[in-house]
Order: sequence, then structure tokens, then C-alpha cells
Amino acid sequence: MSILDGWRLCPRCGHELEAREGGHRLCPACGSSYWANSAPAVQGLLVRDGRVLIGRRKHEPQKGMWDLPGGFLEEGEEPLAGLRREFREETGLEVEPVEWLGTNIDPYGPSYVLSLSWVVRGDGEPVADDDVEELAWFGPDELPGEMAFPSQDAVLRRWRERR
Repeated sequence: MSILDGWRLCPRCGHELEAREGGHRLCPACGSSYWANSAPAVQGLLVRDGRVLIGRRKHEPQKGMWDLPGGFLEEGEEPLAGLRREFREETGLEVEPVEWLGTNIDPYGPSYVLSLSWVVRGDGEPVADDDVEELAWFGPDELPGEMAFPSQDAVLRRWRERR
């Protein structure tokens, strides 16, 4: 499945789009090209006293499931600036990245997300806000059975194994 599935008309001029290989669409009338790319997102593990902060999603997809704080980058936004913004919006905390964890691809509704992950540090008491319903601290042996997105399980497993 591709985010461009079902796109028939060019959003710029209204002409019928031509389907190309690799999820690409081209408008023969105005020359616009559209690509099915993974959306860039950031997420972080805030760890204190051996426990990691995890939030419960307030909205679909995966509403009600546990999720690492983070979210989509805005157009042109640097990843670390986006990481800091997302943490501030979802937890009220100012954070700083301290360790790079890696990159993963996850399904997100009809599309895919490219997730950039860090361990972060930050002071203060987190408060759930924005699209987070609840925040909770989990120890390595208390982690939720299933996270909202498959790669988060792998990220948390790596964190737990390195302890």
C-alpha cells in the first residue's frame, strides 16, 4: 500500500495523473511529480532512575496504545530541533539528546514513517499534553507488552539489553 494509492487527479491543476514505478505519480499537463516517501519523525527515550518515560496515544492511528514521546518533523525542521519541540509539546519538558539509537521504518496508517531515535535527558516533572493521553515510567521488566509501532519494541529491547 502507498500513500498515493487512489490519487487520480493532480492537486495543482486537476489533470489526470499517470502512475509510474515505485509509487510515483506524474501530471502530464503541468509536469508536477508526486512521490510516496516515508515521513520523517523523531522519538526519544527519557530515562531516569532506570525507568523510561512512555506515553499513551490520544489519537489514531493506534489510539490508546503506548508510544515513545516524539512526532513528525515539520517541513525543513532539523531533527534535533524537532525532537526538542515534540518533547516540549507532549511532556512539557526541555530535553537534550545524549545518545543516538538508530533509524527504523514503521507503518503508519496507509503510509510509512522513518523514525530517528535518541536517548534524551531532561529535568522536571512530565505532564501529558498535545496528543498524549497519559505518561508513565516503566522499568526494564515492566515495559508494555506491545507498543504502538513495531520498531519501538525493538528500541526498548535494545535499551533493556544494554542496561
